Amino acid sequence: MTQEKKNEKILNVPNTLTMIRALLIPVYWAVFMQGHHTWALVIFIVASLTDLADGYIARKYDLITDFGKLMDPFADKLMVLSVMLSLALEGMAPWPALAIILLKELLMVLGGIILYNKGVVVYAIWIGKIAQATTVAGLILCFFHEQFMQLGVPVHWIVLWCAVALTLTALVIYGRSAIQKYKAASAEQTENKTEE
Repeated sequence: MTQEKKNEKILNVPNTLTMIRALLIPVYWAVFMQGHHTWALVIFIVASLTDLADGYIARKYDLITDFGKLMDPFADKLMVLSVMLSLALEGMAPWPALAIILLKELLMVLGGIILYNKGVVVYAIWIGKIAQATTVAGLILCFFHEQFMQLGVPVHWIVLWCAVALTLTALVIYGRSAIQKYKAASAEQTENKTEE
């Protein structure tokens, strides 16, 4: 494949949306830190919509690329963690929830590197997608922190902690699947060496 064809394949609509989402992260921080929380929320919602759109378009029109597989979840996780960190700094989101989700993401990245070296791919599962959607919903609600606290019912934190529970459940399921695939890959490599 020529360099021109490679560039053409990378610069499709889903990947462009992914890059826009990544570029929105510093914009979000600049707006949020200036105290424009409503506009920061709008940016986060737009970024979340690009995440839904790029996945849908990539699957429907068969525009899935290696670049997209790598950058889409990276940009998504970076945006979510950025929003959660900014909200925690303002006391609008609980620090323990941020720490748990951050630890989960680090474990997923480290596990992914180890499995990649073994030629193993662990695909996304439904509970992981639900956990991500619940996290985004909880973060959006956190922008209305003062209103919920005035009501005396921290709905935003309840939703966020539900997201944490789903995230931990997904991590366990991913972990089991990864261990099984890792063992299978190791056994296959050992068998191939024996045959040689």
